[in-house]
Amino acid sequence: MTVEALRRRRPQTLAELLDAHGREIQAVAYLILRDRLAAEDVTIETLLTAFEKGGSIRDDSAVRAWLLKVATNKALALRRRGSRIVGLDLLPDRAAPGDLAGDAASHVALLAGVADLPPAMRAAVVLRYYSDLPVEAVAAALGKSPNTIKAQLQTALDRLRRSVGDATVDPASAVEARHA
Repeated sequence: MTVEALRRRRPQTLAELLDAHGREIQAVAYLILRDRLAAEDVTIETLLTAFEKGGSIRDDSAVRAWLLKVATNKALALRRRGSRIVGLDLLPDRAAPGDLAGDAASHVALLAGVADLPPAMRAAVVLRYYSDLPVEAVAAALGKSPNTIKAQLQTALDRLRRSVGDATVDPASAVEARHA
């Protein structure tokens, strides 16, 4: 996908954008919103925005980061407008080594921890660790300084360590550890 294709505004460009970036845009939106249908809407809106305004991008290598920025902003705006989020209160059991169900439980605990983060912090985590954007690109996408993003990421990781650690600790062993 080149910037030149966006400038020409051919209808086929939308399909190319969807093929190249659609899954990642939808995943980023889903991780922020925790709603599959809303994430699909954000994906469509992002692609339409790219079709309308993508010609302003100067460098082909900036298309992905620009699309993720647009998707993040649209997802956060949707959150601010009061979209409903239904949280599942799942407390997984402690995983045994090699236990695939336990690994899945840890994954669910991690997703629940990410869902509990404030939206802006969740967006920073998703862009940095899911989309693997550098801190500077995350800062640009969210309109914040790199130092602010680093602080948000550190706070988010601390919260996730506590929440995932609490969720994966067996309550009986925690009580035994306190009385030992």
